[in-house]
Amino acid sequence: MATSAVSKPVATAGRNRGFWAQLLFNAWTYRYLYLMLVLPFVFFAVFRFYPMWGNIIAFKKYQLMHGIWGSQWVGLKHFNTLFDDPAFLRVLRNTVSIAVFKMLFTFPAPIILALFVNEVRHMAYKRFVQTVVYVPHFLSWVIYGAILYIVLSPANGIVNNIISSFGLEKIAFFQKPGYFQPIVIISSLLKETGWAAIIYLATISTIDLTLYEAAIIDGANRWQLMRYVTLPGLAMTIVTLFILQIGFFLNVGFEQIFILQNNMVLTTADVIETFIYRVGIRQARFDFTTAAGLFNGLVGMVLVLLADRLAKRWDLPGIF
Repeated sequence: MATSAVSKPVATAGRNRGFWAQLLFNAWTYRYLYLMLVLPFVFFAVFRFYPMWGNIIAFKKYQLMHGIWGSQWVGLKHFNTLFDDPAFLRVLRNTVSIAVFKMLFTFPAPIILALFVNEVRHMAYKRFVQTVVYVPHFLSWVIYGAILYIVLSPANGIVNNIISSFGLEKIAFFQKPGYFQPIVIISSLLKETGWAAIIYLATISTIDLTLYEAAIIDGANRWQLMRYVTLPGLAMTIVTLFILQIGFFLNVGFEQIFILQNNMVLTTADVIETFIYRVGIRQARFDFTTAAGLFNGLVGMVLVLLADRLAKRWDLPGIF
């Protein structure tokens, strides 16, 4: 009774304050929480939002001596040049191809892995499996790329030794354009699937156990429990992560592609991110490649908004 008697005047006093007074009161009351947000806010302000002003270069004939604001305005000239450039169209085709295959294979793979790891009942073996599939994530692509070059080497690589043991000719995987994109997809699966499964395993641990008990009483087997209890419990997480991932649809991984590609496989290995680096940084065509980067970002934004709208239309949670 005493607690309620004290809380009512406090709540009433809070409602009677003006907007700014209430804002200052909350800021002081939760000052330590707000202080924790200062560094992330500064990071995003300096390295994410402020550089957005540089996108104006895409509409100018940028000259370093004149700066961004002093350079001549050319409108959509760089975009017209971009889409008339056969090299960029090839790059765009490669990017979309890798992005589609990554979405088809690397997005569902962690879900499947989490479902099966969750079914393991021997805890020691379960922890061993989780450790094994998590470890590759902590290797940089430089190290992982070196491992791939050794394993797939036409001279003494394990894969080619197995191929030659069957009397077949060895394959120079990193010298043939047709093998590059499959290598990218498979290496992404092996490196990142385990780490990406963590969030699904965490979500599974929050599913009400009484749902499993009720299903077992109704005669459900392990596959039916997975299909009718576990998967529906993951639905919100799957949709949210899908919407977030589709926003990076054309960002197929600069570091991975750059480490694995070489001049012999550029016809299938060159993507928008490596194109921007090669043409924009090495050839100093900042305005032209800024247009390419802006196009990349706009595609991601449109896809996120579209996926969010479709999710809500199907009565699934969106992110906005």
